[in-house]
Amino acid sequence: MTEAATIGGRSHGTARVDPADAATLAEAPVSFRRVAGLFRPHAATLTIVAVIIAISSIVGLAQPFLVREVIDVALPRQDVTVLLWCVGGMLAVAVVTALLGVVQTWLSTAVGERVMHRLRTEVFTHVQRQSLGFFTRTRSGEVQSRLTHDISGMQAVFTTTATSIAANLTTAVATAAAMVALSWQLSLICLVVIPPAVWLSRRVALLRRDLTAQTQRHLAAMHSQVEEKLSVSGARLAKTLGTTARDTAAFTDTSARLVDLDVRSQLAGRWRMATMSIVFSAIPAVLYLVAGLPATSGAMTIGTLVAFIALQTTIFRPIMALLNVGVQWVSSMALFSRIFGYLDLPVEVAPPERPVPLDPVGVRGEVRFDGVGFGYGDGPNVLSGVDLTVPAGSSLAVVGHTGAGKSTLASLLPRLHDVDAGAVTIDGVDVRDLAPETLAAIVGVVSQETYLLHDTIRANLLLAAPDATEPDLWAALRTARLASLVAGLPDGLDTVVGARGYRFSGGEQQRLAIARTVLRDPRILVLDEATSALDNGTEHEVLAALDALAAGRTTISIAHRLTTVQAADQIAVLDGGRVVERGTHADLLDAGGPYARLVRAVERGGELPAQRPAA
Repeated sequence: MTEAATIGGRSHGTARVDPADAATLAEAPVSFRRVAGLFRPHAATLTIVAVIIAISSIVGLAQPFLVREVIDVALPRQDVTVLLWCVGGMLAVAVVTALLGVVQTWLSTAVGERVMHRLRTEVFTHVQRQSLGFFTRTRSGEVQSRLTHDISGMQAVFTTTATSIAANLTTAVATAAAMVALSWQLSLICLVVIPPAVWLSRRVALLRRDLTAQTQRHLAAMHSQVEEKLSVSGARLAKTLGTTARDTAAFTDTSARLVDLDVRSQLAGRWRMATMSIVFSAIPAVLYLVAGLPATSGAMTIGTLVAFIALQTTIFRPIMALLNVGVQWVSSMALFSRIFGYLDLPVEVAPPERPVPLDPVGVRGEVRFDGVGFGYGDGPNVLSGVDLTVPAGSSLAVVGHTGAGKSTLASLLPRLHDVDAGAVTIDGVDVRDLAPETLAAIVGVVSQETYLLHDTIRANLLLAAPDATEPDLWAALRTARLASLVAGLPDGLDTVVGARGYRFSGGEQQRLAIARTVLRDPRILVLDEATSALDNGTEHEVLAALDALAAGRTTISIAHRLTTVQAADQIAVLDGGRVVERGTHADLLDAGGPYARLVRAVERGGELPAQRPAA
């Protein structure tokens, strides 16, 4: 007997509900109507699949009756005509059931794949619409797991579980009817023998449940160890902290536990197979005994006995599968619950239903923060009553103690978050009224953390402008002071940057990001501590590239090093989420206020101090 179907990576041959699945359903119940709605567009195809399953099960039952006819009639009487008809019928049954199986697999798989495709794209699209806060709250692998493992498991729900239930139910009912038609006496014997056999098989199968769960947990732990320790960042961390020996010991321990679990699991499997062998041998033996005793044979023919035993063997598997329907149902609904949980997430930063048309080419670039207030979740306000105006083409530098809200303020302009109070406007248009594509074309962001795809330089640049030509790419690299470096590489623009750009230095990565922004040609530029992690020499190169990028654009700079903001048209000092001072570098120094104190603190300590506790 084959193992029961596996859904979403979990074995359900034990007919025991996974506590995690039960907890998921208890927390987020799933209505059958919603699940059925996914398959409603494919109702005609599903009807055809059901009909094919029924026909295939019924046609397959002809085989034992043909065998009985051969043994009882064709062979004893040497009737060649009957023999040929029976043999031809056997071949026809085999061909028809095989063809029907192919068609049924094709149709059911096609439906499952289409539903999976629809869910996959809907989840991907919906998650993309989430605010940056969603990604900071969610574990890094959680989204990938739901998009891959859970949705793949849901595809198996239909192509394996649903069709298996339909096929097993049809087969069990039809086989039982055929057994009664062949011999009601032997059918009564099976009613007594099969239930204990099923019970024994299920009891033996329980031995593997806990072992399988433990194995899955240790495999997950091993996967995490490989992912964390053998990545570029993990390898660098291990070498610099000297944890290589400890990492090896931990991996060895996990691997050794898997060895023990695998041995025990295989042994439990052998016990199961041994038990099933005894069961399969015992039932036919009992039937042979009953058929051979004069008191119970009832003038039964040999052909009837052979055909009946074949049917008895056939009915055992679908009965076992049907007994596991409850577990399969809970597991399947748990998968749907997890996917629907993502689809039901509210969009915190939703695109406007009727966006204001604003041509990025014609934007002047005036930016206003009008009474802006913002806080993360239920925490205290990070910004309160911020009023700032940045005239078109001018530059604003925002400074303050670490934790004063500078980066938060910068994130509101490209709408990575939405304000809780007030408004952020571009040329008088609230950013919440602009289509995301329009806003991204107007506002360019260069941040401290540069993200590069593990792809070529060309591919990373084309993210910003897919239609950019070769001259455009080189022009952007020249603006970013990087053209000579790229030209000197053996593969030039087709050089692979490596995982997260680790083939290049921090300054080179920043300049690649600047070149990418140049290609996008935004009217407004946000520089969020773009040089804070660089050494002085590299910072000088990046600042030159940023100056070239900022020329003629409205620029808002979040400054970590005060030396980078002195040439700004105006400087705003944030303290406790409020603007406490505004003016030029010279004016603010003369005023002797918070900015002057920051400058003196930096001159003494080399970096901005942490925000002072609120009074």
